Amino acid sequence: MGIGYKTSWLAVRDAAPEEVADALGLRHRQVMDWEGGTDAAYRQGVFVARPVSDWTFAHGRIHLPPGTDATEPGFPDWLHSLSTQLGDIQFFATDRIGEYHAWAKVESGDLTRAYCYIGERGHVPLHIGEPSDIELELGVGQRWLEDGWRDWQEPEWDAWFAAMPGEFDVVRIARSWGFCPLDIPDSDVNASGIHGFPAGIEPRQEP
Repeated sequence: MGIGYKTSWLAVRDAAPEEVADALGLRHRQVMDWEGGTDAAYRQGVFVARPVSDWTFAHGRIHLPPGTDATEPGFPDWLHSLSTQLGDIQFFATDRIGEYHAWAKVESGDLTRAYCYIGERGHVPLHIGEPSDIELELGVGQRWLEDGWRDWQEPEWDAWFAAMPGEFDVVRIARSWGFCPLDIPDSDVNASGIHGFPAGIEPRQEP
């Protein structure tokens, strides 16, 4: 199904789907299979499932709870709050239209890494922690608008944009960190999951 492109997701270690759905405050819940739930979450709401033994996956394209946009100042606090309920978590988002690419992880209660790039604005609103090994290998996640950027000329800007991530980088980082939804064949997922909506979001009627 290509889950991982033009969407955002959480990966949570050793948590039941019900625990993740509770932490996200999901309402209007329905039990759905993997294919139906992930497809629905591309249109509205959030789908939470446990596709592999160590990871529970929460996927939503437009309706993750407030604070989950990595461009928002409250994003690190939201991650910390979620981790107090769920333990170790990872967050990824990618959308090629606006060139919104983000990744973050909380380990043992510490936000050890977070990075976000908004290509349509030419901006890096979030950069916390040291780049992971995979980021260094890919050559991304290491630059933002450093001091003196207002005086940059075309060669400096060309080098800066060349160091910015794309959607394939986000997928490779997720895979290196431990869980990438693109690697999960639909046929291997037998357990049902939970589809629901964050507070303040009501389901819309679909044709």
